[in-house]
Amino acid sequence: MKESKLIKIQEVLRRCAISRSTIYRLIANKKFPNQVSVTGNRSVAWRDEDIQRWIEERPTMGQ
Repeated sequence: MKESKLIKIQEVLRRCAISRSTIYRLIANKKFPNQVSVTGNRSVAWRDEDIQRWIEERPTMGQ
């Protein structure tokens, strides 16, 4: 099985064009991919393919 590429919060913010607080609010409402713990570190990241899928499925303005 291919290992997923992980991306950090700054990259997620850049790609999704939403604020950090919005990301965590969407996670709480189960409308954004959950983050994963980075082994041996106290940080979190997101799976690249999960973020890409969320971006592709996100409605555009006017829909």
